[in-house]
Amino acid sequence: MSDKSVFTEKQYLGREFIPLTIRLVLAMFCFAAYFFTDERERNGDLLVVVGFSIIIISIILGFLLHFRTRVENKSVMLDGLWTTKLVKIDLNSIIKAEKGTYSRYMFNNPVYNLHTKGTIRFFTSGNEAIHLTDRDGLLYIIGSKHPNEFLRAIREEMKK
Repeated sequence: MSDKSVFTEKQYLGREFIPLTIRLVLAMFCFAAYFFTDERERNGDLLVVVGFSIIIISIILGFLLHFRTRVENKSVMLDGLWTTKLVKIDLNSIIKAEKGTYSRYMFNNPVYNLHTKGTIRFFTSGNEAIHLTDRDGLLYIIGSKHPNEFLRAIREEMKK
């Protein structure tokens, strides 16, 4: 058993297109409202501060790691932000691995280790996910930007 990862993917919170667009539109609204305030009132200056704050927060979120996915030693390991625990899914207990969509909705919130109705979800961005079903019927849905490579790595590790 080697410690070399077959697949590694990092997913960042601030790099999803739709939330980034929403934040930038809010910042543009603040700047436009500042431009149209009369005589640059004192309260109008607050709009510039809020606009720049939104842009700075967007930049920081672009570098904030939500979670990292690794496939190694017949397991899928997911580790997240500072206080999250490492989640290790043993591939020996997985009976089915398939590629699918994460959700039918257009807007999805980032989640890490969310337990609902017999599923455990891990998601940051994108539309596609890997669905892993274990012997107990528990479904793991892991969102990925590279689902084909992720599924290939899982299937290779399951064959070993």
